[in-house]
Amino acid sequence: MKSMFKILIIMLSISIISCKKKTDDGKGEKLFINGKIYTVNQSSPWAEAMLIKDGKIISIGTNKNVEDETSEDAEIIDLKGKMMMPGIHDVHLHALEAASENFQFILGENVTDPENYATKVQTALNQNTDKNWIIGWGFDIYTALEATRPPREILDDISTTKPIAIMELTSHSIWVNSKALELAGITNTTTNPAGGVIMRETNGEANGLLIDNAGNEIIDLAIASIPNAEQNDYDGIVEYSMPELAKYGITSICDARGYWKRNHHLTWQKVADNDKLTARVNLGLWAYPSESDASQLSTLQSLYKFDKNSLLKINQIKLYSDGIIINTTSAMHDDYNDDLFNLPTNNGVNYFTEARIAQYISALEPTGFDFHIHAIGNRGVNEALNAISQSGSTNGRHRLTHVEYVDPADYSRFASLNVTADAQVAGDFTQPAHWHDNDVFISAALNNNNVPIKSLVDADARLTLSSDWDVSDLNPFIGMQNAVTRAPQNISLEEAIKAYTINPAYVMRQEEIVGSLEVGKEADFIILNQNLFEIDVNKIAQTKVLDTYLRGKKLN
Repeated sequence: MKSMFKILIIMLSISIISCKKKTDDGKGEKLFINGKIYTVNQSSPWAEAMLIKDGKIISIGTNKNVEDETSEDAEIIDLKGKMMMPGIHDVHLHALEAASENFQFILGENVTDPENYATKVQTALNQNTDKNWIIGWGFDIYTALEATRPPREILDDISTTKPIAIMELTSHSIWVNSKALELAGITNTTTNPAGGVIMRETNGEANGLLIDNAGNEIIDLAIASIPNAEQNDYDGIVEYSMPELAKYGITSICDARGYWKRNHHLTWQKVADNDKLTARVNLGLWAYPSESDASQLSTLQSLYKFDKNSLLKINQIKLYSDGIIINTTSAMHDDYNDDLFNLPTNNGVNYFTEARIAQYISALEPTGFDFHIHAIGNRGVNEALNAISQSGSTNGRHRLTHVEYVDPADYSRFASLNVTADAQVAGDFTQPAHWHDNDVFISAALNNNNVPIKSLVDADARLTLSSDWDVSDLNPFIGMQNAVTRAPQNISLEEAIKAYTINPAYVMRQEEIVGSLEVGKEADFIILNQNLFEIDVNKIAQTKVLDTYLRGKKLN
């Protein structure tokens, strides 16, 4: 096509676009020109123009070369120097839980006296007299531990006839009243479940704080009492989570805790069947620590679903090795400074032991499942790697998430075992200024390299960066900025972008489809208001996503 003719076509197309907004189904031919396109393709990392048709990339390169392949009826979008890059992947978030309205209230932060939580709980009770349970979220575990009486009694003052259950900010503990304990069958003789602790008074009576897995079954009971729970989950995904993902340029996710007993998998399937998905989704089915292995493994195997052409895949297992550091439940090699629970050992808990993780991998990897293993403590990380070493194969694409404390001797094992290190650095607590906040829990020497992303990359580990939304901010550019500035554990901008694009595409088994902008791949990409490579690194978090495309269709 002659250059002058092409210019006329471009001018005409821009004029038409400005006068009439077209319905975008992603099927037409679109030419993007005059851009700064970061492809994440090592052989040709930058381009000026990209041509897409029927949701796929047809050509990418210079303006001239790509224009020569463009038909006369293509829609032409002038990027005017703006940056384009592949769509963001977030392989650890809670898109269903973050949006569901099954929780009736949220407690405020910065409360220092647990008695002051009572007003909001009472209000929630008054507003939900027709509900079987009162369910909330947002208390701080260390505020609750400061109570001068059993925390159970604070809620009992509100009601002893209606069960009350409140999830802690991190989701790793539950605060309940006596009625909830009764319905859950928790008595003075109930033993601690795997991965959990029932906190008690000196007389052995449960004090109302259920740590880690001890509280999970109570939330199952509470949500099971809600007649429209699954519809609430569905509405939350469609009306809130999907638009939020598009707002931040996120086109692929792993929902990191699919509670199959709550039919999360059926809710996601309904969203897909109704053509309401605006992101690629891999669902991680929750492995219940207290469930019978034979029964659970059979159920999980039956739920596997993988179609490379479908936006929804059910092909991951979410399994916890340990708890969290602030609960003193992360599995550590050494004892914690304080003993909160009077357990036989004081170096954390195991939701799943090393041997049991190995058993689950051996049973489920041949089905096609990849494992998404929560591991925060250095012992938890080591045991998860050991389990993969024992039972994993070259077919597995397993990953450890959080990796806050990693023994340096284990850095190289990620690469040698083909295990991805998935980290979250968007939260303030992951910043170097806060590392030694944890000295109260463990040896200060362990807090010099928290979330060691640079050390892992230097050891050739495949790194992914994710949000853990809604524990941390969904905005990927906050995590990206922190990743490149949190010295001494900082990485290059190129590595940070890979950790949000092509590396997690591998984790989701779609690196041949998306994750970089290359001919033949599907057109998942975003357009930004600033070039990440041309601004001060401390301004990366201010980046705005102007447009998000999935399979060539504009979402926002």
